[in-house]
Amino acid sequence: MPFSPDSLLQQLQRHAPASAYWVAYSGGLDSSVLLHALHACRDRLQAGVGAVHVNHGLQPHAPEWEARCRQVCETLGIRYASLSVDAAAAPGESPEAAARAARYAALRRWLPAGDCLLTAQHRDDQAETLLLQLLRGSGVHGLAAMPLVNVFGNGLHLRPLLDYSRADLHAWALASGLEWIDDPSNLDDAFDRNFLRAGVLPVLRQRWPAAAVSLARSAAHCAEAAELIGQLADLDLRQVQGRQAGPPAAILARVQHDVLGSRHDAEPCVCYGAHEVRRYRDALYLLPRQPAALQHGELSWSLSAPLPLPRDGGVLRATRGTGRGIRLPLAANGVRVRWRQGGERCRPAGRRHHHSLKKLFQESGIPPWERVRIPLIYIGDELAAVAGLWVCEPFRAGPTDAGLWIDWDGSRDAGCRREKIHEPRAAGN
Repeated sequence: MPFSPDSLLQQLQRHAPASAYWVAYSGGLDSSVLLHALHACRDRLQAGVGAVHVNHGLQPHAPEWEARCRQVCETLGIRYASLSVDAAAAPGESPEAAARAARYAALRRWLPAGDCLLTAQHRDDQAETLLLQLLRGSGVHGLAAMPLVNVFGNGLHLRPLLDYSRADLHAWALASGLEWIDDPSNLDDAFDRNFLRAGVLPVLRQRWPAAAVSLARSAAHCAEAAELIGQLADLDLRQVQGRQAGPPAAILARVQHDVLGSRHDAEPCVCYGAHEVRRYRDALYLLPRQPAALQHGELSWSLSAPLPLPRDGGVLRATRGTGRGIRLPLAANGVRVRWRQGGERCRPAGRRHHHSLKKLFQESGIPPWERVRIPLIYIGDELAAVAGLWVCEPFRAGPTDAGLWIDWDGSRDAGCRREKIHEPRAAGN
């Protein structure tokens, strides 16, 4: 069905009525279509109609654009509001993300209670958002892309144009004789979204003409899956409530702020009773509380019997075999067991170069708090193996050599629960 004011009205009527509808009005094509279509059906809405413009202060023509938007609203007889934000990006921050965050924060604070903010994202925008989330490695919540409707401040945020393409809106704008502002930054392919829009999606459409439709449908499936996951989590929570005491609100607030809200490369930790909550690679871990200081001494081990490690550090075991582990003659007089101090290097079997243990641990996805617990096996003053993980050259047994494989049953905190209970979700545009 082609876009029209009637189709917009039908979309608005599918949701709870609002006291007023405010179009986030930049003056560009999409928001101009949304504003004029809303104006065309305003008499059939039992609510007020308005427009709100956000001046990011990033373009030299921003004051002229703001004045033009104000003039259009005065001509249409529509209420108008203007907000100014500081959208400058911090060092290392995406300019797109900084502008989006500043814009939505200002709109969320401003939106009157009971009103509904309308933004003009369309089906092509949804496809671009899904591709961006895929390239960021997002989970199901991120791949849900932009929701059709969500709670926003003291009101609602609705995207009523998600079923229509950019071409649909452009055709209606031309037929209606609309004029709009062309922001030159939309042509700068240094921005990720513009690069996808100009260089990637056209190529996809050549091979798959319905690419945007299919991508938007996938986003809808992910949104449905995310909702079902949330409902299941609520059900699980209700089942355990009353059987065990949860952490107090202050601890949950610290988890939200200190753990979920910390920078990506941080190693946050919140302690609660005998447990601690940590984060690594967007997963939360519930762990027994670690001792204040870890073993940093040295133990001698003859390899003839399992070696219990101090401070609940697990047990080391050596297993004989052929072509695996440390060459037996090298370990005939036993080994020394140490723990990581920093700066250790190893050339695992099959690799051409030495690597720091930090790099090897990162490649294997081993969280930082586990790395300091993993026993290191030394022969003389040289690192010969990392228990349960790697044997370093030149200590490894060849294909026909007798060897000793050293395993550690305390790795990966086997007695701890690992729960992936949160995955950051990028806000929609």
